[in-house]
Amino acid sequence: MDEHRGSVEGVLRVVQLNAGSLLEPGWPERREEIVAWLRRLDPDVVCLQEIWEDPANANTAGWLVDRLPEQGWHRCFAGAPFGPDLWPAPDLRFGSAVLSRWPIDEWRYHPLPIAPGDDDLFALWVPWELLHVRTAGLDVFSCHLASAPHHARHRRVQVLAIDDLIRAARGDLDASPLPGQLRDAMPPILCGDCNAEPDSDEMRFLASLAVLDDRATYYQDAWRVAGEGPGWTQDWRSNPMAASINVPRKRIDYVYVGDPFLRRGGAGRVLSARLAFDEPLTGVLASDHAGLVVDVVWPDRPDERPGRS
Repeated sequence: MDEHRGSVEGVLRVVQLNAGSLLEPGWPERREEIVAWLRRLDPDVVCLQEIWEDPANANTAGWLVDRLPEQGWHRCFAGAPFGPDLWPAPDLRFGSAVLSRWPIDEWRYHPLPIAPGDDDLFALWVPWELLHVRTAGLDVFSCHLASAPHHARHRRVQVLAIDDLIRAARGDLDASPLPGQLRDAMPPILCGDCNAEPDSDEMRFLASLAVLDDRATYYQDAWRVAGEGPGWTQDWRSNPMAASINVPRKRIDYVYVGDPFLRRGGAGRVLSARLAFDEPLTGVLASDHAGLVVDVVWPDRPDERPGRS
């Protein structure tokens, strides 16, 4: 699992997981499984979706952080209530969390739009989101896109919004370099449960394999670049929770890394992409989703976590 971390100086390890901490059963047991996996993977940055809190219940990502004090993680959560016709708990917030080895310097929560003209309550009233965290000079984004297979037109609107928001947050950090120059900044990291398969227009758009609304962009789909096999992140054959909701095998969870072209020190090169949380370490599976662990070249990676020897 760690073959690249010791062989290349300056490697960022990113972990992605839809934790399913509210809507799926068995969270008290599954959260212990997530802790076991995070301890094994020892990531630098973790993106989690389907995290929640309310005045009577602690934040579910905060619980994970508290169980791993040796990691010294900093965390950021942001979310919003469900629509009243879907979930009558106005004080509950449902969204994403980002964990980082390094302090969170700034963050911003962005509700994601849906396409007009739909009366599907699940599309209308789930708070689909993009959470942006800046930590140690990294721009990390966690997203959760409209979930149903027939929500493709909503996801098309959402990936266009995500690209706009990332471009606005980055400013000129990703501008094309002048001849003979290299870009210094690490490219952005975009993780999430996108609820769309790799050959969909919305995922192909992010990977510069499709044009939407006469627009193009480019992020590396880490699995496409460095993964092996189909990379199913929902698989009813091996995951009883996925079987219980009767979904087909799908690759719908992603780590995207911005364009590495002409970046100093090979910044942004995807070294490896593997499934994680795909087998039980404590006797239960972590989620109805498998997760991902991705290693990326980061020549300016800080050597130590602040406050640790």
